[in-house]
Amino acid sequence: MCGIVGTAAKRPIAKILIDGLKQLEYRGYDSAGIALIDAEGNIDRYRVAGKVRALEEITIPRQLPHQVGIAHTRWATHGAP
Repeated sequence: MCGIVGTAAKRPIAKILIDGLKQLEYRGYDSAGIALIDAEGNIDRYRVAGKVRALEEITIPRQLPHQVGIAHTRWATHGAP
């Protein structure tokens, strides 16, 4: 089981994605990740084994400027988190 959330906006979206993952954390909490597209079209990825809070701790303090992204939580039913 997992949870997926994505957004595009005219403002930074990392906090929006993290807040969305918090609402979906019941769908999986073994690992979480976020992929953000920068202004040049490059993808920046942040991943953690553990709860959404751990992902929040490595992304929010960076004040990421990205305006497009997707995030997920995972419940490891097969394989390592």
